[in-house]
Amino acid sequence: MQRDLIGYGANPPNPNWPNRARLAVNFVLNFEEGSEPSVADGDAGSEWALTEYGSGDPGVAGRDLAAEGMFAYGSRVGFWRVLRLFQQRGLPLTIFGCALALERNPPAAAAIAQAGYDVCCHGWRWEKHFELSEDVERQRIARAVASLRTSMGERPLGWYCRSGPSVNTRRLLVEEGGFLYDSDAYDDELPYWTEVDRKPHLVVPYTLSTNDSKYGRGTFATGDDFFHYCRDAFDFLYAEGRTQPKMLSIGLHMRLIGHPARAAGLQRLLDHIGRFDAVWVTRRLDIVRHWVANFPPPVAAAGPR
Repeated sequence: MQRDLIGYGANPPNPNWPNRARLAVNFVLNFEEGSEPSVADGDAGSEWALTEYGSGDPGVAGRDLAAEGMFAYGSRVGFWRVLRLFQQRGLPLTIFGCALALERNPPAAAAIAQAGYDVCCHGWRWEKHFELSEDVERQRIARAVASLRTSMGERPLGWYCRSGPSVNTRRLLVEEGGFLYDSDAYDDELPYWTEVDRKPHLVVPYTLSTNDSKYGRGTFATGDDFFHYCRDAFDFLYAEGRTQPKMLSIGLHMRLIGHPARAAGLQRLLDHIGRFDAVWVTRRLDIVRHWVANFPPPVAAAGPR
C-alpha cells in the first residue's frame, strides 16, 4: 500500500450535496456487543476496551464478568436508548455492525431493519484484522457477509475494521466483489476513489475525532464534553461549507453513549444540528450512492493507496 499525503489539496471538489447542503452529517452506531473477545467464545480473556475501566486498567485476568456486563449494558439498554433519540427526531443512522453481535441479538437486528438503517460490516467479530493471516482474514470476511445476509436480510455493501485494516484488507474486499466501499481510512473529510488490482474502489473516511470512544480513552468525562467537541466541529464545518462543503462522521458506541449522562450530550447535539438549514443528515450508504452518481471513478486511477 502506498501513502497519499496530498489528497484533494487546496481545492477539494464541491460534493454538491442534495438540496445544496453545506454539510453532510453521518451518525455511526458501532454494534460490537456480543462479538468481542471473551472466554465463553474460546478466547484467553475478556475484552475491556472502551468500557468504564478506561484506557489504563486491564481488568482481571481470564474471564472478567464486570467487563462482560459493561458490554451487555450496551446491547440490553444503550442500543434502545440511542434508537429512541434518533427515532423521536426522524433521523437516519448507520450501523457499523459486527456480524456475530447482530446474529446474537435478533430483536435489535429487526429494529435496525425496520428503521431502514444501513449496516456497514464491522467484521465477523470485534477483532483486529491486522493480527490475522491473509487466509484467516479472507475467511472472516466471507463469514461476516454470509451472517449479515441471514440476520439482516441482505448483504453488507460497506466495510470497517476494528482499529485499522491489515495490509491485505482492501484487496480482499475487492476480491470478494460485493462491497461498494470501505471506511478503513481517517485521512479526509470527503470520499475518494482509489485503485486496487486495477479496479476502482471507493473510500469513505471515518474519524476517531468526533467519536465517543474518547470516553473510553479518558478524554471525555461528561455529556457536555462530547456535545461541545462535536458541536464545535459541526459549527466550523457548517461555516466552511459556504465555499467548501464537507462530510462529518460522528461515531457512537452503545456501551458508552448509551448511559444516561452521556446520552444527554448526544441529545443536545441532535437538537443543535436540527436548528440549522442546509444540513444533510444521512446514512453512509446514501453518501456512497451520491458520490458514485456524481463523481464516477476515473478511467484510470493513479495507482493503489
